[in-house]
Formats: sequence, C-alpha cells, structure tokens
Amino acid sequence: MDEETAIKKLLEKESATWRAKDVKGHADCWHIQPYSRILVSLPDGQTIDVPPTVMKNQKPETMGNGGFAVNSNYKMSIAKNNAWVSHDELSTDVEGKRTWSYEIRLLVKVNEQWKLVGQSLHIYKREN
Repeated sequence: MDEETAIKKLLEKESATWRAKDVKGHADCWHIQPYSRILVSLPDGQTIDVPPTVMKNQKPETMGNGGFAVNSNYKMSIAKNNAWVSHDELSTDVEGKRTWSYEIRLLVKVNEQWKLVGQSLHIYKREN
C-alpha cells in the first residue's frame, strides 16, 4: 500500500471509530507527543483547544453519535516519517443533518504505521 493510501485509511478509521464510540480503535489512531495540539473552530467563531491526551483516554459518552463522514480534496506533504494532510470533510449525523469542515492533520510513522499527532478542524457550516 502506498503512503497516501495508508494515510487516507487511517483518517477514515479515526473518523469512523469516533462516530462508533470505539474507544480502543480511536486511541489506536493517535500517538500523542509533547508538541501535540488539537484545535477546533466553530461556525460562531468559538475556538476549542482540546487536550491531546483526551484522544487516548476517551469515554464513550464524550464521543460522536453515529452517522458517517466523507473526506475529499486531499492534499499531502509526506517527508519520510512525517506528514501533513489537508482535506475537506462532510459529516452526516444519524438524523441526516450535515456539517462541513476543513481539516489539517499532522502525522508521524511509528513502527511502520501512520498515527495522528495533531489536528486543526475548522467547521464552517452546520445544518440546523
């Protein structure tokens, strides 16, 4: 499997495990480092600085509530064991309401597996 495909599979797994409340599967997508950071901006201008350790220590009740997401418009820079990826995401919740975001993901390769170390999500539109 080429590196771009492996990274896309990881990002799809991270999204799916979040929505499925799969604590172990979601934690497996992450490799928290001292420089890790997770920033989320909301359509109303609010910004959330999520503690990275949360990704490895989730509680199911704080995770997503089903639905699915489709990523598109991938752009990647891969340099040996480091990568950054930007993509668009269209999320659909269990009620069919959609959320659009731009996302930037930072990854490292650990034991021949890509892992997330940070991300910045910019939610720019939500259906009410």
